[in-house]
Amino acid sequence: MVETRTLTLAEIEDLAFRALVAAGTTETNARPLAVATAATEADGVASHGLAYIPIYCEHVQCGKVDGSAQPTLSQPRPGVVNVDAATGFAHSAIDLGFEALICAARGQGIAALAIRNSYNCGVLGYHTFRLAQAGLVGLGFTNAPASIAPSGGAKPVVGTNPFSIAAPGTDGQPALLIDQSASTIAKSEVMKHAREGKPIPVGWALDEDGNPTTDPNVGLKGSMAPSGGYKGVGIALLTEIMAAALTGATLGLNASPFSGTAGGPPRTGQFFIAIDPTATADDAFATGLNTLVDEIRSQNGAHLPGDGRRAKRILAATEGVAVSTATLDKIEALLS
Repeated sequence: MVETRTLTLAEIEDLAFRALVAAGTTETNARPLAVATAATEADGVASHGLAYIPIYCEHVQCGKVDGSAQPTLSQPRPGVVNVDAATGFAHSAIDLGFEALICAARGQGIAALAIRNSYNCGVLGYHTFRLAQAGLVGLGFTNAPASIAPSGGAKPVVGTNPFSIAAPGTDGQPALLIDQSASTIAKSEVMKHAREGKPIPVGWALDEDGNPTTDPNVGLKGSMAPSGGYKGVGIALLTEIMAAALTGATLGLNASPFSGTAGGPPRTGQFFIAIDPTATADDAFATGLNTLVDEIRSQNGAHLPGDGRRAKRILAATEGVAVSTATLDKIEALLS
């Protein structure tokens, strides 16, 4: 049984912040990532929460990410915002871009944010969630180092490449939040099983010949299984176009891994679209969305995307989060 210790969200944010700064990250860059780490733990996505802090710190120290980077913003058109992350953390670049993106979307009705020379943005839904909180429909894409092979092939050419969409609600929480990768499961989950010496279910990953495997280490050397077969590959390619080709970022095919110390900065990208629903549908948007959401929730046992994270998020705000003591020990070691 995994030993845990319960921490408040403030304690999680503080621990992440101190570790990042101790590793050489500036306070300006550490804070957005620490805030996101606490939010990710609140949502119950432990694989992208505190467990990732030692990796982030290692990457600052080896130069895979520039902890002192200063992202730069340009706005070539009224509805387009570009941010060069300067090989720094994606969270700082996204924070910089969102301020201009939200303003442009409210003024224009729709706007886009393109981020290049970036790094792992963590849980993509965390970012679209914030756009929904601003009253906008947020659509996000991020590419990753290649880990999915094309249909009929065995050599990875695109990453797990998640997309996310969040629609605004009336209580400060999104009415609907979809956040899914192009693979059956996030690669970080396979990495987590490898670290813990646990087998993975059939259907999560493939070996180097394209055959199913239950060995996470074999899967990490092979490829991730696409969700829905060739349809998952299609989603990965769509995201690659949006997050890499449209932003001028590095293709997943050429990006260095988000794990380990080899390869230098990955220079991947993110792309966000923000839409003001009052510009396209007025009150009809909320009416239609609520009707759809209510119909799903009215069915016994039906699952609405985002509801699981929502329930955990609300509970964590008052009860905190149980965190693995092994993870906490690794982070404490970085501070000693």
